[in-house]
Amino acid sequence: MDQCETCAYYVYDEDYEEYYCEADMDEDDYARLLSANRKSCPFYRNGDEYAVVRHQI
Repeated sequence: MDQCETCAYYVYDEDYEEYYCEADMDEDDYARLLSANRKSCPFYRNGDEYAVVRHQI
């Protein structure tokens, strides 16, 4: 999952000093995500706040 760096759900935890995914998923969703043979994450949401503005220009 190389898109994590640009995902809105990929946040930094200052206590543990690491990044993690805070997408709202249960254990079944997580198991499907790990076992699925797909190229993109179904929970991915672009974290680029200026993407809409660039699209309008």
